[in-house]
Amino acid sequence: MSDNINIRLQFTFDVPCVWSYFAFARLRRALARFRAEGGRAEVVFRPFQLDPNATVAGELKTDVIRRAFGGDVEETVAEITALAAEEGLLFRHHKAIFSNTFEAHRLIALASRQGLGEEMVERLFRAHHTDELNIADVGTLRRLAAEVGVHWSDGGGDETRAELERVRRSGVRGVPVLQFADRPAMTGAQSEEDLLAALAKA
Repeated sequence: MSDNINIRLQFTFDVPCVWSYFAFARLRRALARFRAEGGRAEVVFRPFQLDPNATVAGELKTDVIRRAFGGDVEETVAEITALAAEEGLLFRHHKAIFSNTFEAHRLIALASRQGLGEEMVERLFRAHHTDELNIADVGTLRRLAAEVGVHWSDGGGDETRAELERVRRSGVRGVPVLQFADRPAMTGAQSEEDLLAALAKA
């Protein structure tokens, strides 16, 4: 595999989205295999908000699930938790907080500029889905940034707003969306093997 071509792939997602987390976990495994064989790839994280009107204080995710899907919330959470376990992920959603993700996306952009985008995204997914933390809380985000080694800044808000608008105008209405180089976009949580194949083709 040639090591002089750096593949640029775009990953559009939101942190509370279960399928975005599954897609990211599979992407990281595919990237690890691709890079182990000498491949080079850069992930560009593009922000999307499932609910731009969510508050900073947030609400219990189980209440959001009940409102969105109805039915037996316990059963839905159990199914999601079981699917996560198959991915090697630990989900705890009974006390998870669904809140506004603007500041989380701003932090991801900040981390990406410092070469730590992938690590920051992984930590934020885990913070929400496993640790049941409120990822809209700036104090929480500062602590998570420090864990990853990201130097905190309060800047970048205007750029994040502009990028959210660009994603919206591009027609994205659901996530995750993956685009490898200039190839057609892939939607939903693709398999690890499909993602590895897409890397190879790109």
